[in-house]
Amino acid sequence: MVTEKTAKNRTAKKKSSKQDKQILIIVESPGKVKTIEKYLGPSYNVKASMGHLIDLPKSRTAIDVDHNFEPEYITVRGRAKILKELQTDAKKSGKVLLACDNDREGEAIAWHLRNAITARTDLVPIERISFNEITPQAVNDAVLNPRGIDEAKVSAQKARRVLDRLVGYNLSPLLWKKVKNGLSAGRVQSVALRLICEREKEVESFIPEEYWTLEADFKSGKTIYTAQLVLWNNSKPELKNETEVNSIIDKIKNRECFVSDVRETDKTIRPKAPFTTSQLQQTAANRLGFTSRKTMQVAQQLYEGVNIGSSRVGLITYMRTDSVRIAASALEDTRNWLSKNYPKELPEKAVEYTVGKKAQDAHEAIRPTYTDYTPDSVKEYLSKDQLRLYTIIWERFVSSQMNNAKSRTVSVDIKVTTDTEEGTFRISGSKLVEKGFYKAIKLLSSKEENGSAYPSLKTGDKVKVEKFRSEQHFTQGPARFSDASIVRTLEEKGIGRPSTYASIISVLLDRYYVTRSNKQLVPTVLGKLINDVLVEHFPLYVDADFTATMETKLDEVEENRISWPEMIREFWDPFKTTVDEVSKSVESYKGTLDEVTEFLCEKCGKPLHKKLGRFGFFLACSGFPECRNTKSIPLAKCPKCQGDIVARKTKGRGKEFYGCTNYPDCDFISHFKPINQDCPKCGFFMVEKYDKKNGTHKVCINPECDYLHSAEDSEE
Repeated sequence: MVTEKTAKNRTAKKKSSKQDKQILIIVESPGKVKTIEKYLGPSYNVKASMGHLIDLPKSRTAIDVDHNFEPEYITVRGRAKILKELQTDAKKSGKVLLACDNDREGEAIAWHLRNAITARTDLVPIERISFNEITPQAVNDAVLNPRGIDEAKVSAQKARRVLDRLVGYNLSPLLWKKVKNGLSAGRVQSVALRLICEREKEVESFIPEEYWTLEADFKSGKTIYTAQLVLWNNSKPELKNETEVNSIIDKIKNRECFVSDVRETDKTIRPKAPFTTSQLQQTAANRLGFTSRKTMQVAQQLYEGVNIGSSRVGLITYMRTDSVRIAASALEDTRNWLSKNYPKELPEKAVEYTVGKKAQDAHEAIRPTYTDYTPDSVKEYLSKDQLRLYTIIWERFVSSQMNNAKSRTVSVDIKVTTDTEEGTFRISGSKLVEKGFYKAIKLLSSKEENGSAYPSLKTGDKVKVEKFRSEQHFTQGPARFSDASIVRTLEEKGIGRPSTYASIISVLLDRYYVTRSNKQLVPTVLGKLINDVLVEHFPLYVDADFTATMETKLDEVEENRISWPEMIREFWDPFKTTVDEVSKSVESYKGTLDEVTEFLCEKCGKPLHKKLGRFGFFLACSGFPECRNTKSIPLAKCPKCQGDIVARKTKGRGKEFYGCTNYPDCDFISHFKPINQDCPKCGFFMVEKYDKKNGTHKVCINPECDYLHSAEDSEE
């Protein structure tokens, strides 16, 4: 017989046993596991889901368009073992805390995990936690303040996933049918491709125009000053050729020159706001040469945690954000640090920055978690890339809470007159008179901080011309997009979100619709063809404004202002009608780019055909499939032996160069790609070069030929 006392003891044991069970915390990335385990101790079991475990199948559309676009979810192939282990761990735990990233994707992962665990057991309480930084304080606060899953955020992710699936799985088969097997099209990536292709057309159609500049060395006492001609007869000089420059030199040489004006101008320089995702990607590209993908990979490492001596800490806050908002605790932390290290540069109040109108403001700006962890103090624990990225994040944040800097510019005008004409040469110098926030900046230093020498001249001083220097230039056309500029453009146009910028570029590169050349994004022949097809037949759906509108609607779903099935229905009906019409009416492009060439197959003697493959054009034997011989397409004639110049790749890094097919008998190589044009002066082939001074420009490969692609040359 069970006594009342025995029953109470059993109940107490059950309670004790439940309390003794570990709490299971599930994060997305294994990189966070060690960091969070160190903070919470043995009472917690931290496991990683490794991203999405449940998603749409790849083999079919899996969207029920007749029943509110309900998606059909399955366990991702190869992830069943991880999911089963998490379900087993959950059954043994006293509680489950879902600590996926605090964004749409993270919320959806948490939602799927909750449903999968509940399907196996409904006895374990499941709650959601989130944090903006991986620090002991932030993680413990999150554990003490769990919340429910944000269903609106899940709906926004579901809507985006369904929308992208409907677009991709309807446009891609159309491209297979009409253009080439194996192609694919994406909702947002196709718009980015269009922007890159349109910029390429501007680059290709631009004709450089020649112009000249004129400088002179003026001597005052023992000092030489170099100044540039800025006015001729009170107008900006337009010097189109060397003859016009020499004409001015002949008129003013041996003439008396004097200082006609000295101006001093002060400028206040405000520190920049802390980084958003797009600003971090742009700055890392411009200052560090990082691709968008690399920036996000390194930032993820800094966010998830780094071993600093015996402790492990997340060095930066969450790196996917569109806000410049800063937490009050972080402002207090950095102001305390500044009061000890730069007390004279500490403003009376914390500096506030305005959050953009389009910003979702879900996360604060990217910043160091602790200001005390200066780049110098942690450099021995970080890799080179980690240190460089952390340095610009730390400098940008700390400097944002410091006083303004002030620069002073001195401009000196030197006048020279003839009997009827006059010219003005100008020299300028600047320096910081108040360093302000620049005191905390090293890697992010700018031209304002570096400054230039002050010209120590005063009005009325007479100076003597020592030497004239003229230089030929060519106008630069529009620059191709780089990682930094395409991210900036996507952000300005409202296309994509902080979490998608890097993936948009990566997808275009992985599909070989775009390649990188000199850090510029260049569309391939395949990319141009796909863009032409999409723009001609689906102009609305690859329009930047339309895509931005869809992003806004996804935001409205997250804000619970519209229903996601209604939003998809509004898009789907006209889109499906267009796809069906194009599928019936448009003729196939398959094989239209294939050409019969004069080349013969060295294996079977049949003609070689020019074909378009995934990585561009190549030559293939017309006897396929009996003969499978392929080879590279000749791009130009070798100037040494008249052999064929073809694209080759170096061993190891696989860097592309252009060499002669008669190698090793002929050792001619070029690191610049030949273009379909011969030099009219010497007959060598032309190439496209790039340098920081002249940008992208066309030039003859012959080092002894000075031919440049100018307007006059084009007309000839």
